[in-house]
Amino acid sequence: MNYLALLFDGFEECEATAPFALIRRANGNLDIASYKTSVTGSHNITISNIKLISDININDYDALIIAGGHGQYKTIMNDKNIQNIILDFYKNNKYLCGICAAPTIFGALGLLKGKNYTCFTSMNDDFGGIYHDTGVVVDGKIISAKSVAYSIDFAYKIIEITMGSEVLEKVQKQIYYEK
Repeated sequence: MNYLALLFDGFEECEATAPFALIRRANGNLDIASYKTSVTGSHNITISNIKLISDININDYDALIIAGGHGQYKTIMNDKNIQNIILDFYKNNKYLCGICAAPTIFGALGLLKGKNYTCFTSMNDDFGGIYHDTGVVVDGKIISAKSVAYSIDFAYKIIEITMGSEVLEKVQKQIYYEK
């Protein structure tokens, strides 16, 4: 499974790094891409060694992961190129995974019509779908999570849906997760 994560300045660090680390622990092939080779999150933590968007081929990926964060949200909402990447994943029936503010981007693009979803509660709008006030929601190939508090649950659901429950259980054992 090949995952692409888009990351821009002002991203929410936990919403990004928890899924990234757990997906890589599960042996998922995860690439992080942006317009520059390092980005700084909303709490001044910098992630480097990032691929440039111009150097990636989105056809190589099966799932797109987008974290929340005010700066990241603003960048994506004002960038037609990034919005087109999201739309391409959707049109090609690939996984769209978003947490916190990210599902609202999906909604603004019309991708949540008739879908079950969650997002940061105060950002929920009439996206034409069914909002659930819960941690993680899956509807077809859209995986959405409510907030930073659900970062690990979000990662677990991505792993379970895209790699299977056996892989998820193996990862959970590695980190001593107890239900």
